Amino acid sequence: MLSEQSAATVRATLPVVGAAIGEITERFYDGLFAAHPELLRDLFNRGNQAAGTQRQALAGSIAAFATYLVEHPDERPDAMLQRIAHKHASLGIEPEQYKVVHQHLFAAIAGVLGDAVTSEVAAAWDEVYWLMANALIAIERRLSEERGGGGWREWEVLERVEETADVATFRLRPADDGLVPDFRAGQYVSVQVELPDGARQIRQYSLSSAPGSPVRQIGVKRVHGGATPDGEVSNHLHARVEVGSRLRLSDPYGDLVLDADDAPLLLASAGIGVTPMIAMLEQLAATGHRTPVTVVHADRSPAEHALRTDHEAYAGKLPDAAVHFWYEQPEPGHPADRTGLVDLTGVTIPSGTRAYLCGPLPFMRAVREQLIGKGVAAADIHYEVFGPDLWLAQR
Repeated sequence: MLSEQSAATVRATLPVVGAAIGEITERFYDGLFAAHPELLRDLFNRGNQAAGTQRQALAGSIAAFATYLVEHPDERPDAMLQRIAHKHASLGIEPEQYKVVHQHLFAAIAGVLGDAVTSEVAAAWDEVYWLMANALIAIERRLSEERGGGGWREWEVLERVEETADVATFRLRPADDGLVPDFRAGQYVSVQVELPDGARQIRQYSLSSAPGSPVRQIGVKRVHGGATPDGEVSNHLHARVEVGSRLRLSDPYGDLVLDADDAPLLLASAGIGVTPMIAMLEQLAATGHRTPVTVVHADRSPAEHALRTDHEAYAGKLPDAAVHFWYEQPEPGHPADRTGLVDLTGVTIPSGTRAYLCGPLPFMRAVREQLIGKGVAAADIHYEVFGPDLWLAQR
């Protein structure tokens, strides 16, 4: 892993680099997009760039990786690398692009830290970068090879279902009528659309049905920006994509997948985070899962709970399932639902439970803390973040 000399240098300079990492990443992206505007137009999420969340995620991942290397010199943070690699592979990131990132990232480091970047410091952080980059390149290559290197493919919309006022389900089949590679429940696909200004923006959407079907199903929530711009791609899909429309999809990726055993499970979601959980529940029902499954979901109201009928139906097919829904704004006719935020105090969590979480970060952090308090091992709590992974950035 990291050489002893570089480890000592990185350990000594981590506080300085960490304190400046936000400014470094801002300068990095400014330089990168000035030199390569096509990356902002056709690869990076312009909404996340405008909001600054992608910059926070990059800063968090670099700092977390470097910290891990100096604290665990004989190990590698594979869980973090796997999550990033799946995202990169779904976007079609190429190995050559890591060289471009290196050029602009180190120019930003030198520009922000100035004379503090001695040749020794530069060499140490260069080693950190390439350890991370080469690990990601290797994982991404393996992931692509496992899928036959398929890349982008056109799919036709077979059906569109309005689940709620702001969530639509799109069911798609390959436009070429070719074979459909299988996937694992919990995974996602990247969807690329051409916007009115010619940009080809990409977003990831979880597959919301179980594996084994020739049809792909995704649920798309229309993003209302409020203080930030509305979601470009989600609003485009809601406003312009109908039955017969065609979309470009990647192969399925994602590491939030069920292990093939009979451990008790907890599937916790909030908002549109419900989509991968629906696929998992459908798979569990189809395969005859018999050990306890605890289903937890939080939403603003029953009317905004997308796929609620499927949520209840698939859980109802399991022999040992407990369903708990929380709503901030309950409605008449739902007497069994709970009001407010998720509180697991009165919820039985069987010993040996493996938990899967998907939803906003505050929700997942709160649920994780409650689960650990109930004896669930931290290693058995898995999560998926929609958008930039700010979990590390906020640690």
